Amino acid sequence: MSAAGKKRVQRIRDVVARIPLGKVASYGMVADLAGYPRHARFVGRALGESSDGRSVPWHRVINAQGRIAFPQDSECFAEQSQRLSSEGVTVVAGRIDMTEFSWQPSLDEMLWGPDPVAF
Repeated sequence: MSAAGKKRVQRIRDVVARIPLGKVASYGMVADLAGYPRHARFVGRALGESSDGRSVPWHRVINAQGRIAFPQDSECFAEQSQRLSSEGVTVVAGRIDMTEFSWQPSLDEMLWGPDPVAF
């Protein structure tokens, strides 16, 4: 992967790492926040192709309809559903209520991270 490609993947991973426990974000939202609007599919590839993809909370990223993107009979679907449920996110037939569980980061959170340090 080129240096530019690695930078894009790292920006995606940085955004995903900021999604708090018990919240979800869509692939499109992650792309937007990383500075790559209209690149939702790239988010999925970046998370899937990362050699250490398990070190970020990949399971908190779902599709724009509030659904787990994996086929329902797959191991990945089961793992994502279980991980979300263990964080208190209600998953019903692969669907998550976005009005209840969608991450809505504040400007401070996006600029400084989830726990800004007071100066």
